[in-house]
Amino acid sequence: MLGGERKRKFRDSGRTRERLLQAAFQEVYRYGFQSAAIDTILAATNVTKGALYYHFDSKEALGHAIVDEIVANLVRDRWLLPLQRSQDKDPIDALIGIVQAIPARPRDVRSGCPLVNLAQEMSQLDEQFRKRLERLFLAWQEGIATLLRKGQSEGTVRRDLVPEATASFLIAMVEGYEVLAKNAQDARVWEVGITNIVGWLRSLRASGKRKRG
Repeated sequence: MLGGERKRKFRDSGRTRERLLQAAFQEVYRYGFQSAAIDTILAATNVTKGALYYHFDSKEALGHAIVDEIVANLVRDRWLLPLQRSQDKDPIDALIGIVQAIPARPRDVRSGCPLVNLAQEMSQLDEQFRKRLERLFLAWQEGIATLLRKGQSEGTVRRDLVPEATASFLIAMVEGYEVLAKNAQDARVWEVGITNIVGWLRSLRASGKRKRG
């Protein structure tokens, strides 16, 4: 009985932490980290301030957990896992498919990319934020670069490309168009961006490997 009670309390504690983390992410995504209100997070979860600080030592620790556990998962699910699953596919086709799969949901257009939002807001203010965000960007870059190197070795990707630089340029284009769409509050800006990015990706094919359409 005691063992079962401990397990139940552990599960309940884990659920409370997850609820706090998700509510905090929504608040930060909407208003930014500095303007995020702890009282709003507590009201959304019906959790006491003491319980919040039991799980997270400070507001900064809560923000770091948002990066490590939520934003990192967004990068993983949208980019890293699809890149890993594309090892047996044509690299350019795989990248085009991943880019085209990024949704242009009204909320995404309105609020932008969580990764970029936090990088723009916090990189100069908190070194721990900066380092965590940098790790996500570098993992994203390396995932793309790995696929491009594979394509070069197979003769499907241009050999004159530097994979790391090409990967960072792709990231810059994706995030840049997300920022433009957010500023314009118009999903059509993102749709134009997708078209332009796909056209650029097609130009990365090795000579003789260009596909029509």
